[in-house]
Amino acid sequence: MERANNSSLGGFILMGISDHPQLERIFFVAILISYLLTLLGNSTIILLSRLDARLHTPMYFFLSHLSTLDLAFTTSSVPQMLINLWGPDKTISHGGCVTQLYVFLWPGASECILLVVMAFDRYVAVCRPLHYTTTMNPRLCWLLAAIAWLGGLGNSVIQSTFTLQLPLCGHRRVDSFLCEVPAMIKLACGDTSLNEAVLNGVCTFFTAVPLSIILISYCFIAQAVLKICSAEGRQKAFNTCLSHLVVVFLFYGSAIYGYLLPAKSSNQNQGKFISLFYSVVTPMMNPLIYTLRNKEVKGALRRLLRKGREVG
Repeated sequence: MERANNSSLGGFILMGISDHPQLERIFFVAILISYLLTLLGNSTIILLSRLDARLHTPMYFFLSHLSTLDLAFTTSSVPQMLINLWGPDKTISHGGCVTQLYVFLWPGASECILLVVMAFDRYVAVCRPLHYTTTMNPRLCWLLAAIAWLGGLGNSVIQSTFTLQLPLCGHRRVDSFLCEVPAMIKLACGDTSLNEAVLNGVCTFFTAVPLSIILISYCFIAQAVLKICSAEGRQKAFNTCLSHLVVVFLFYGSAIYGYLLPAKSSNQNQGKFISLFYSVVTPMMNPLIYTLRNKEVKGALRRLLRKGREVG
């Protein structure tokens, strides 16, 4: 068994869509465009949140952290995907796979916590507006952001380390686009029931529980919004909260499907495309969702471009 496991040290083969080679170049172009848009959109939000004084608020502080997590999340997997889709070589080194396993899970789990923090920020802003400035002070904002980052790191260390203890018996073909926990569990040759139980328990804590908290908070937010007398005020509160809710459902929906279904019994083709969705599409959509309906971000972008033209 030990010799069989050690054979994996030579690396793994990320199968992706190698059974449909005619689609690989199409996927390469689509994923490359999505990745470039992700880099551009999230970097723009981080830049605007730092440079524009009008965006120095808790909401945009957390939004810049969300963008940072999305950049780390997608960069941990997409470059390797592009390399494997471009040519015949589908391998990833053992160290590269282990690193991807840890790094990919860290920002993903951190985002689960951060979305709850952002819901709390919206709850205080809408339901306790008179106490918003004192409640969401810089010290609390940094503390909540640190909890999100460290909570995700702890989850990654526990889950990834536990998954790497599974016997692989020389199996090297990962039927996915990336090294992630469900794909590695499918690769194991021994009994994975304990790993699946731990995966489901941890993922329930990081997905179902936060999602429930977010939905409950939005019930209170909806009640408060309906009490706002001004139609303009209601519309502004609705637009801000709607953007966050769309991001929540995109992220949690795909994560629950990818991580909470039984790892060995779920449809592998569906699983790999769901992982592609939350690793490529969701990080690209987040900045679009927050900017297309957000006048403050669009105004900050116009001011930054105008200042750039004046300097030029």
